[in-house]
Amino acid sequence: MRLFRNSLIYDGTGADPFKGDILIENDRIVRVEEAIRPEEGWDVVDLDGLSVSSGFIDAHSHNDWFAMKKAPQKYFEPFIRQGITSFITGNCGLSAVGFEPQTENVDKVGGGLFSFHETTGVYPSVSEFFEAIDGNTPCNIAVLAGHCTARASVAGYENRPLTDDERKRMLDVMENALKEGACGLSLGLMYEPGIYAGIDELKDVARLCEKYDSPMTVHPRACSAVSMTYPLLGRPHLLRALDELVEIAEGTRMKLHYSHAIFVGRRSFRCKDELMSILHGLKDKGVDVGFDIYSELLGVSVITVVLPAWYQSLPPQKKRHWFNKLKLGVLIAASIQLLGFGWNDIQIAYIGPGYEKYEGKTVAQIAKEMGKSGLDAYLDLCEISNFKGRVNMGPYSTPEIVSELSKDERCLYMTDAWVEDHGIQNPAIYDCFPKFLKFSLCGTGDSMPNTIRKMTGAVADRFSIKERGYIKPGYYADLTVFDETKLRDGQPDQEKSFGIEQVYINGVKVLDGDMLDAEAIKHSGRAMRANHVTQKQ
Repeated sequence: MRLFRNSLIYDGTGADPFKGDILIENDRIVRVEEAIRPEEGWDVVDLDGLSVSSGFIDAHSHNDWFAMKKAPQKYFEPFIRQGITSFITGNCGLSAVGFEPQTENVDKVGGGLFSFHETTGVYPSVSEFFEAIDGNTPCNIAVLAGHCTARASVAGYENRPLTDDERKRMLDVMENALKEGACGLSLGLMYEPGIYAGIDELKDVARLCEKYDSPMTVHPRACSAVSMTYPLLGRPHLLRALDELVEIAEGTRMKLHYSHAIFVGRRSFRCKDELMSILHGLKDKGVDVGFDIYSELLGVSVITVVLPAWYQSLPPQKKRHWFNKLKLGVLIAASIQLLGFGWNDIQIAYIGPGYEKYEGKTVAQIAKEMGKSGLDAYLDLCEISNFKGRVNMGPYSTPEIVSELSKDERCLYMTDAWVEDHGIQNPAIYDCFPKFLKFSLCGTGDSMPNTIRKMTGAVADRFSIKERGYIKPGYYADLTVFDETKLRDGQPDQEKSFGIEQVYINGVKVLDGDMLDAEAIKHSGRAMRANHVTQKQ
């Protein structure tokens, strides 16, 4: 038995905190009371007025790809240091699970961002994946089944509609994932091959989510006022992308979750009010709509994210054909002018071995060094990386937009970050969640109880993760202890967060101050099966 005394408890419900004690036995909370009298043999931890909440749950992550690494500890350490104990993974259509086991396209399911390199194996089904990681990974993992992953397994990266047989096979794979405990399905409509999916195909995916009362998370076709997805003129592209989601969701009572509400390019910021109005309008029509945000103003993506679908699908020898290059150049030049986002806003995070000199530089800087145009330098970088390079892009938002959206009742918090083996890291791996807490304390974010709820109980509820997200008897003992004074005054560095004092995962202490228990985190994490698998009638 372990007793936490003299703590300020945020229970995950959004209620005001209260002073009290927490008693845990093995991996469970057994008592939460104002004062618990310790008994002989108990391990007593005096928190001396520090705040404690349920362990933070990252609502949008890709760490399913890293949970099955042969040595996963380094990929989770910075997240644990910022108080995160659990992840909703498999987002943006790019899950590590949910594909046909006999597929010839297994190397394509990561969409160029992720791979099965140095993993303990390849696990096509949710059941196989959960069996492999349960008790063998640092943090708790729930997984969405990705549409890109399932589609790639049945049809590769071809730019065409699926045949009837391929569509049935894809949907069968995704439905089996839900039956086996996936916490929902995810779409990545700016990534191959999801970018090639038509509206009818996506409605089929939505109907599966409605059938199993599970969320469908969506990386939309455009996150900017101008993109390569639609004709340049007319309605802002991120709103057109949202119109597509409205068409998919209308007439259903599905759970639609809009991933990373961002506004790429300065001229996209004006779309914020209409986007939020549309989302709230869907709620009024019976769609259980939500969205998530991170506290950073930049994001990470594959280098090809700005390329149109028609160009990405061209064979290599045709990509540099003068007409295709001219067409692409005209589109990009017009986009830069209309969007307020250019080569200065794309930073190279990683290209490949031997090209470290480009890391941390913008495409504009590299173009100047090469003596080439921004487009030519960019296409060179794409080719050098075999179209699998990684970029940091921004601005995606403003402090004012983050502040406003963070207070919305339908908002959840996330990092959308992962630890890379090479290149420039996403700063969100270090300090994303403590920043949200700091915003609250400094008056620019939601109230502290609501902020805690949006990274604990609300996430568990949204994705049907039972017995997590709250400090209640019978719930798993995932606990994050933090010092509000350090949060208010602290600043992160590039190695660790600030204000997080202790972290427990399933009752195991994994962080104490700056000391991370490298042995404990080898086996502290568990698989989190969703409990929405009962088929709706």
